[in-house]
Amino acid sequence: MAPYLDLVFDIPANQHFTYRNLAAPSPAKTPREAVPGKRAMAPFGKRDLLGYIVAEREEAPAGVDQASIREIRRVVDTECTFGAEDITLAEWIAAYYLCGLGEALAAMIPSGRRAGSSPTLHGAEEEIAPSPLELSDEQREALETITASAGSPAGIPTGSPAGIPTGSPAGGPGGAPMFYLYGITGSGKTEVFLRTAEEVLKQGKSVIYLVPEIALTHQTSEAIKARFGTLAATFHSGMSPGARLSEWMRARRGDLRIIIGPRSAVFAPLNNLGLIIIDEEHDGSYKSGNTPRYHARQVAMRRRAVSGALLLMGSATPSAEAWNLMENGRIRRLYLSRRLAGGKPPEITAVSLEGTEGCLTPRLKDEILTTARMGRQTILFLNRRGFAYFYHCPSCGFELTCKHCSVSLTWHKDRGRAICHYCGYSEVPPKACPACGSLEAGFRGFGTEMIEEELGRTFPQLRVRRVDADSVARGKSLEENLEMFRAGMVDILLGTQMVAKGLNVPGVRLVGVILADTGLHLPDFRAAERTFSLLVQVAGRAGRYFPDGKVIIQTLRMGDPVIEKSTALDVDGFFRAEIAQRRALNFPPFSRLIRLSFRSRDSTRVDKAAARFADLSRPLLPPGADILGPAECPIGIIAGNHRRHLILRGPDMGSLHGAARIALLRYNKGRDSRVYAEVDIDPVSLL
Repeated sequence: MAPYLDLVFDIPANQHFTYRNLAAPSPAKTPREAVPGKRAMAPFGKRDLLGYIVAEREEAPAGVDQASIREIRRVVDTECTFGAEDITLAEWIAAYYLCGLGEALAAMIPSGRRAGSSPTLHGAEEEIAPSPLELSDEQREALETITASAGSPAGIPTGSPAGIPTGSPAGGPGGAPMFYLYGITGSGKTEVFLRTAEEVLKQGKSVIYLVPEIALTHQTSEAIKARFGTLAATFHSGMSPGARLSEWMRARRGDLRIIIGPRSAVFAPLNNLGLIIIDEEHDGSYKSGNTPRYHARQVAMRRRAVSGALLLMGSATPSAEAWNLMENGRIRRLYLSRRLAGGKPPEITAVSLEGTEGCLTPRLKDEILTTARMGRQTILFLNRRGFAYFYHCPSCGFELTCKHCSVSLTWHKDRGRAICHYCGYSEVPPKACPACGSLEAGFRGFGTEMIEEELGRTFPQLRVRRVDADSVARGKSLEENLEMFRAGMVDILLGTQMVAKGLNVPGVRLVGVILADTGLHLPDFRAAERTFSLLVQVAGRAGRYFPDGKVIIQTLRMGDPVIEKSTALDVDGFFRAEIAQRRALNFPPFSRLIRLSFRSRDSTRVDKAAARFADLSRPLLPPGADILGPAECPIGIIAGNHRRHLILRGPDMGSLHGAARIALLRYNKGRDSRVYAEVDIDPVSLL
C-alpha cells in the first residue's frame, strides 16, 4: 500500500492534490484499500470533498513538507470505479475542453454510491421491433457496406472533423471508417443500426448506442431487451445516481455488451468497444450545457480513434458540419430514400398567418376537422409554452421584463402569473401600463396555453391533450400522455419540442406547425439550420403508415428560404445554400470557434474581464484568426448576472486552441474573483 495518493476533484483546477493514505487498520476493522480508480473523501480547505484517486506515490512531492500533507478521510468504493483508459479519456477531455481533470471525471462517472431502480430507455425515431425485420434492398446494401469495413484503418484527416486539433491534446492513432446513414423519416435507419450492432456483438465486441434527449419510452425499452436480452442496459438522466452507477459497474465488469442512452452514455466503460452509433446526429442535446462543455460526437470520434471502433451516425437532417464532411468524402454517406411502413413523404403547405383571427388559419382548422372525421389524429407543434410571451404598451412602448434577466415575462394564464423562463421569477401582471397608465397595454403573442384554449372553443367535440414542461410537471407524465395518444384516446396532441421527434403513431394524418418563425430571428448563425431541421423532423410525424399525410406550416415569413426549403423537404437545396452562406461569412464548418463567456453581478467588472481576456489573446492568435467582440450576450442579464462574450475564430482548431489555452492561463493569474469565466470549444449556441 503506497503511503501517498494523488487525487483530483470536481473543481476548475487542472492539477493533482497529494494526500497521505489511510493509516494502518486496527485488527477489529479493515478499511477499503485506497488505490487508483477508486473515489475517496478527503479534506479540501475547510470542507470534505469527494475526490478521484488517479495515482499512487512512494514519496511526497519534491519541495513539499511531509507534515503538511493531510490524510484522506475514507475510501468510498469497494472496487475500482474507473480504470486507466477512463483516466486517459478524461485527460483528453480536460486538455481539449480546457477544464479540470476532476471536472472531466465527474462528468464521465455516475455519482451514486449504491444500486437503485432499473432504468427506462429514451425513445427512438422509429419503432424498434423485438426481432429483426426483413431488410429492403437499400438497407441491406447499407448494412453490407458498413460491416464489410469493420477493422479497415482510416486515420483522422487533417483538420479533423472530430473537433480534435492536430498536434494538440488529441494525438492518438486513427480509427475505423465513419459512416452516415442519411434518409427520410421512417426509412428504416433504426433497423440498420440494430443489425449492425448485432453483427458487432457476434464478433465479441461491444456497442454504444446514443440517442438524443427525447421522450422516455417503456415500450422501446422492452423492445431493446427483447432484441438484446441481458447484454443491454440504458444510461440516462432520469435514473437515480445509484442506478446509473450500478449499470456503469456492470459495464466495467464485462456483464454488459450494449449501452443505450443520451449524451453521457458515450463514456460507458465497455470492454472491447467495436461500434458507436449516434442516432439523430444533428440534435443539439448531444452538446453539454455545463463544464466540461463536451460534444458527444467529438468524444465518440476520440474513442473511435483510440479503439478502432466503427462510428455510425444517422439523421434525416444532418448537421451542417456532417453534411460538409459527407460532401468532401471524409464521412461515407449511405442513403435510404423511401418509407418502409406503407407511407410516403407528406404533402406540405405553407400558409400565411397575416390577418388571421386567432392562432389557427382557416386552412389548418379545415384539415383538423377533416382528419377527425376520418377517425385519424393531429399533432400541433409550437415551440413556446405559456399563454402569451410579451407584455407591451402601444401608447408608450413599455415592456414588462424580468427584474433579474433581460427577457420578457411570459403570461401563464392557468397560474395567473407572468413568469421568467430563465430564472423563475414571477409576478401578477399589471392591469394597466405601469409607465403611463394606459388600459391598452397587455400581453401579445401566443403560446401553447392559448392554442389549447382556442382549440377548446373551436373543436369542443375533440379530445385535446397539451404536452409541454408545464403540463407534464403538473399532470400525467409525458409517457402517459403519449400512450393515450398512441391508443387513440386523444384526437389532437399539442406540444413543444416534446412532440417534434420520436413519435411514431400510425393514426397521425395531420401535423400543424402553429408558428414556424420562432427560431429564425435569433442572433445565432445556426438559427436557420435549427429551424429547418425542426420543421423537417416535425413534418416527419405525418403519414408514416399511410400515403395521405398532410403538414400545414403557418408562418409570418412567406417566401423565406428556410420555409420554402422545409415545405419542399429539400434537404440538399437547403444545405447547398446554407454551406455557401457559411463559407462567405467564414463560420463553421469553414472556421473553428472558441467562445469565452463572462458573468458577474457587477457590469463594470464583467466588461473589464472580457476586455482583458481579449487583450491577452489577441497577440497569441495565429494568422487568419480573429476575435469577435467582446460584446453583450444576446441575453445580456440572467438571474442578476451581467453577461459578456467574445469569440475566437480561426481556420483550424490546433493553433486557435493553443492561443486560448495560454490566454486562459494568463487571465487566471490575475482574474477578478467576482467574475465567472466559462470556455466553450466548438459552441453550438451563441445566446
